[in-house]
Amino acid sequence: MSDLRLTPLMARYDHVLLDLDGCVWVGDEPTPGAADAITALRAAGKSIAFITNDGRHSGEDYVRKLWGLGFRASLEEVVTVGGAVQHVLAETDRWRTAYVVGAPVIHRHVADAGVRIVNGLDIPEADVVVIAAYDEFDYADLRGAVQAVLAGAELVSAGRDKTFPMPDGAWPGTGPLVAAVEDATGAVGVNAGKPAAQPFVTALDRLGADPATSRALVVGDRLDSDLAGAHAAGLDGAIVLSGVTTEAEARAAADPAPVAIAPTLAALVLRP
Repeated sequence: MSDLRLTPLMARYDHVLLDLDGCVWVGDEPTPGAADAITALRAAGKSIAFITNDGRHSGEDYVRKLWGLGFRASLEEVVTVGGAVQHVLAETDRWRTAYVVGAPVIHRHVADAGVRIVNGLDIPEADVVVIAAYDEFDYADLRGAVQAVLAGAELVSAGRDKTFPMPDGAWPGTGPLVAAVEDATGAVGVNAGKPAAQPFVTALDRLGADPATSRALVVGDRLDSDLAGAHAAGLDGAIVLSGVTTEAEARAAADPAPVAIAPTLAALVLRP
């Protein structure tokens, strides 16, 4: 296996943890050269994981999309924010009931954590409110979440991304939804997704890597989730400019600063 196609930076790492939206793809289109870049990483013996804060789809959905866009991927390589939410809920004994705002896959992850969902009950009594942006979000979701938190429920979010890139412009992420509930209630939510360290630790565990000793690089388009999450996990982070971050913003970033800034994943990975 050869590193000859890789840039000197990428040759230094054994594991590469990739964001999806804005890094591997935008909407339903791969970023330029991304498939070739990931193929080159695999050919050089690098292990790959994909980490996403988009809670609208399951791991299986993402594997199908990756294959459909020309990327090899296995289910073990995909770490979803829904899985991160499930982990947090399962580890917290005091949360037995939940009011859930999110796609059906988020409801499944909550149930799989052993937490009873109380949406739709006449008098829902929730220990925790779980929020993940989804396409059918409406005022009733917001009202139910606010009422549950005001009644004493704690708040968990599937990431805090303000937006994610789409071909027609930025779409709101989970961040604005959580901010609305926090503003209405005074609560402060627990973030289960990036930039928490756990999704990155989970990815390395699935790759059979030790977070304390692994040479791993996180690549993404967001300073506040990808780069900050890499720092939280004790990993290096690189920023690509194919998503929401501008070059000026990336170059101004400090504590942490990215180890590299590139126009695209392909430009970061492949020699000219």
